[in-house]
Amino acid sequence: MCDHGQFAGSRVLVTGGAGAIGGRLVRRLQGLACAEIVILDDFSSAARWNLAAGPNVRLVEGDLVDPAVLAAAFAAPPDYVFHLAAHFANQNSVDHPERNLEVNGLGTLRVLEKCREAPPKRVVIASSGCGAYGPDTPVPFREESASVRMFTPYQITKLLGEMYGTYFHDNFGLPVAVARLFNVYGPGEVPGRYRNVIPNFLYMARHGRALPITGSGEETRDWTYVEDAIDAFLTMCVRSGAVGESINIASGREVTVAHMAEVVNEVTGNGSGIVFGPRRGWDCKARLLASIDKAEEILDYRPATRFRDGIVATNEWFSEHWEQILQSASF
Repeated sequence: MCDHGQFAGSRVLVTGGAGAIGGRLVRRLQGLACAEIVILDDFSSAARWNLAAGPNVRLVEGDLVDPAVLAAAFAAPPDYVFHLAAHFANQNSVDHPERNLEVNGLGTLRVLEKCREAPPKRVVIASSGCGAYGPDTPVPFREESASVRMFTPYQITKLLGEMYGTYFHDNFGLPVAVARLFNVYGPGEVPGRYRNVIPNFLYMARHGRALPITGSGEETRDWTYVEDAIDAFLTMCVRSGAVGESINIASGREVTVAHMAEVVNEVTGNGSGIVFGPRRGWDCKARLLASIDKAEEILDYRPATRFRDGIVATNEWFSEHWEQILQSASF
């Protein structure tokens, strides 16, 4: 990647900075000598015990959509904005579509409006690989193949956030870069009803339960280790070629869901195996695989973490925080 010395002495705002990805990003920024890191979060999907703390970290707690909360977060104009806050998960959006639109649509719009008042050096928006590409998109997914065929409100609103970012770049010159994230996993994510499959499977496996796969297990995903994704976020603030672009951030490798479950069982020592159930109605993509050619060209992006190594590191984090996880897991 490249040197990130430009963060020294800077002000950084991370919306969703108490969450799984945001929390790891804040911890990385703490090591880059930022003058101030502002976390904006409402803890709707984050655990308080996992919040990054330090003398240069300030928490603004509240709803992303609330103008007063945003005013507090932008009280001192940030040099860099990472917009990660979202109403998360496909099933959650199916169950709560209006809240999903409010947070991911109106919330993103209001963040960009605040950025326009005092433009940062860079605004990085976290989008979703599952939200940008349809079931008929050729594999591997390339950025120019974005689709409007969506099957959940989450997919719709994540693409909407991208479109707002493009609008503010094209019409107002706001230096926006969009990261299309693919199945990010790693230390920091607490399991729960609307959480990702890897932390949920680790939780089940550590309880000695069979891992439930919805589908045949031959479905593939492009799992991205969280620290690799953060490398890309930071570099997006350095490379001018990222401005105005949507860029896939992924591993560039396919892993079957069945193999993922087998690795989780192996790493945790779970002998209960796997059980299969019907695929969920909205889950219509048998393969997810991103082309990372654009990220390699613009960001010099090279995902460094092997899949099994990432699962091992995540399981170690579970071991270190097991008592807190037991108290905060919500199913």
